[in-house]
Amino acid sequence: MLAMELIDTHCHLTHGRLRGRLAEVVQRAADAGVTRLICAASDLAESRLGLSAARKFAGVYCTAGLHPHDAKSAEADYLRVIEELCEADRNVALGEIGLDYHYDFSPRDVQRRVFAEQLDLAGRLGKPIVIHTREAFGDTLAILRESTANPSKVVFHSFTEPPASARAVLDLGSTISFSGIVTFKNALNIQASARLTPDDRLLVETDSPFLSPEPVRKMKDNEPANVRHVAAFLAQLRGDSMEHLAEVTTANAVRMFGCIAI
Repeated sequence: MLAMELIDTHCHLTHGRLRGRLAEVVQRAADAGVTRLICAASDLAESRLGLSAARKFAGVYCTAGLHPHDAKSAEADYLRVIEELCEADRNVALGEIGLDYHYDFSPRDVQRRVFAEQLDLAGRLGKPIVIHTREAFGDTLAILRESTANPSKVVFHSFTEPPASARAVLDLGSTISFSGIVTFKNALNIQASARLTPDDRLLVETDSPFLSPEPVRKMKDNEPANVRHVAAFLAQLRGDSMEHLAEVTTANAVRMFGCIAI
């Protein structure tokens, strides 16, 4: 194991583009010093598959939740299913949940209702929350503020908002996670948000198999091992050493999710 460890706090290991070679993907991550992975879920099927993967591989943890794209397919008992999955031994968060007004795959009123319901469930369970928001930041923040969820347990994943929005998240007491998007040349607003995020509110992720970072942006299927490129870019951007960036983001992930090394 490498001396410097990283945690990929958001990767879709059960996505079809990675699932068939999961053992190789996990091993490549470990070889790169990415010792712990949080397998994110978008729907109930992925939530179940993520739990299976977490129980199979040491260092893999999982989330459970219904993404805004899939809010329209929420069945009457979906909250009961998510609650059961969140109570499993390897589950560390409820997510990813939120609002997505870019694609509008689910009607906006349905997205808002399902988001609010899951926030309140997370508040009742005391679980950390992983939020997805795209072109819906104002509504996302408003619903979060009105919920019973604890803002200090909230992570805004793959953050793509400008500094004013980052400050609003930080003022709430929430945490910000950056993916490979922050490494893109045209991501100046996101980079500005990354500069102002304090050490104790910073996480790194890949959102694999999507969003391959520079310098491997042409890589078709992103993998957790590539979170080291995100971390290296952030370290340089913030004027930190890679060792410091790895230390603080790992500590933050352990504090937020409880994903203790095995």
